[in-house]
Amino acid sequence: MSNNLAPSPVEAEAAAPRVGPENSSSKSSAEAGESPNGAAAPAAVETADGRREPFLAALGERVRALRARRGLTRKAVGRATGVSERHLANLEYGVGNASILILLNVTRALQCSLAEILGDVTTSSPEWLMLREMLSDRDEATLRRVRLAASEVVGLAPPRGGEAAAARASRIALIGLRGAGKSTLGRMLAEDLDFPFVELSREIEKLAGCSISEILGLYGQNAYRRYERRALEEAIEAYPEAVIATAGGLVSDLGSFNLLLRRSLSIWLKADPEDHMSRVAAQGDLRPMAASREAMEDLRSILAGRTAFYSKADMHIDTSAQSLIETFDILRTQAREAIGLPVT
Repeated sequence: MSNNLAPSPVEAEAAAPRVGPENSSSKSSAEAGESPNGAAAPAAVETADGRREPFLAALGERVRALRARRGLTRKAVGRATGVSERHLANLEYGVGNASILILLNVTRALQCSLAEILGDVTTSSPEWLMLREMLSDRDEATLRRVRLAASEVVGLAPPRGGEAAAARASRIALIGLRGAGKSTLGRMLAEDLDFPFVELSREIEKLAGCSISEILGLYGQNAYRRYERRALEEAIEAYPEAVIATAGGLVSDLGSFNLLLRRSLSIWLKADPEDHMSRVAAQGDLRPMAASREAMEDLRSILAGRTAFYSKADMHIDTSAQSLIETFDILRTQAREAIGLPVT
C-alpha cells in the first residue's frame, strides 16, 4: 500500500530513530573482546562453565529493549547520562559490568529482589510486595484482567455507560509509528464524521511556542513529554468529539498512554516496516537515513519495542494490507459502528 497511502505530516518523535547496535558487527566485536568503536573491551563475565553470565546478558537485553521502545540512539543516551557510548555498548552486550553482580549476590543472600535494593516503588510497602508476589509468573492475559480490575478500584477504568462512555467512544485516537497513515486517514475520518481533527504534535508546538525540534534541542525529551501530556489533557477536555492523531512515541509515557486509553476509543494503525520507511521519506524527512547506515534495522527495532504497547488499542487496522480507499472504508466502518452511527 506504500504507493496508495499518502504520507502524513512528519510526527516528531522524542528522539532520533537510531536504535540497536551501531553497526552490524558490533555484537561479534564485543564478544571477541572489542568494543563497537574498535577499542579493547573488558572481558565478558563468564560463569564457571564458560558461558556468559545470564544475568548480565538479560540486563543488556532489557536496556536495549527500553532504548528501542523510546526510539533513542546510544549516543543520545550517552549525552543524557554522561556515560560513554563504549560503556553503554558493554552494558548492552553483557560485558565488563561485574559490579552489578555484587548487588545480585546481595539480593540472593537477603532473599529479595534487585528492585527492592534499588528502592523501586513497588517494594515500598508490604502491600506492594504482596502484589508483586501475587502477580509474578502470571501470563499477559491474566495481568491485563488484573490491570482493568485495578483501574476500576482506583477510579481510572474507561467509562462503561452513560454520557461519559459516549464521550469516550466519540473521541477517537489514532496511534502507531509515524508513517502509518494517522494524519491522512485521521483527516478523512474527521471529515466523514464531521468531527474536529486534532494533530497532537501541532498542539504541542502551540503550547511551547516553538517547533518540536526546538523543544528537544533546547529543553530535552522530558520537557517534550510534559508538553505532550498537557496537550493531550487539553485536547480531551476541549473536544468531546474529535479524531486525534498522536505522535508515535506517546506510548513511551505510560501516564499519557493510560490517559488516552481511558478517555478515547483507540485505534492502532500499523504497517509493514518498508511502508513506514517509504512514507516518512516521501514526506521529505530524511532523518532516518541521515542518522543511521542501517535505518531499516533501526525502524524494525523501534516497532518491535512498541508493538506490545500499540496492541493495547481497542482496534487494530493494517494500512499495508490494502489501498488507501479500502483502508479508509475499514476505518470508517469500525469507527461508526463503535460510535453507534449508521454505516451507509
